Amino acid sequence: MAEAVLNTTQFVVFVLSDEEYGLDIQMVNTIEKMIPITRVPKTPSFIKGVINLRGDIVPIMDLKERFGLPKTEETEETRIIIVKYEDIQIGIIVDEVKEVIYINEEQIESTTSLAKEGLMENVLGAGKVDNRVITLLNIEKLVNISVIE
Repeated sequence: MAEAVLNTTQFVVFVLSDEEYGLDIQMVNTIEKMIPITRVPKTPSFIKGVINLRGDIVPIMDLKERFGLPKTEETEETRIIIVKYEDIQIGIIVDEVKEVIYINEEQIESTTSLAKEGLMENVLGAGKVDNRVITLLNIEKLVNISVIE
């Protein structure tokens, strides 16, 4: 197991359309298997509805739709990552949760020149780990944008 070092953050790595993304583990509440989602009228199309998670009503966002990625079928690996920022809790649907890794500050690069349109405001940077590039998402922006729209 990798050692925790100063300026190192743990990220939950997940897959969306064959690309790897990471979320700061401190923002992740829990990871759930897919459960029935109740549709809510007059919400943006990327908000799939809400779930009742142990007594809490949690809105669910389809990240692929939010980012304009092609839709795919749910599989046994599809998960809902429940994230929390300040008082806001939201679930995001991902294709698969892969692992938890440490990424050092020096391994993170700005993605300003690389980012896809519409994704940039949600990106912290790109983590370079063992010949892999992991797009690191900014939960604050992701949660606030989904609540505002």
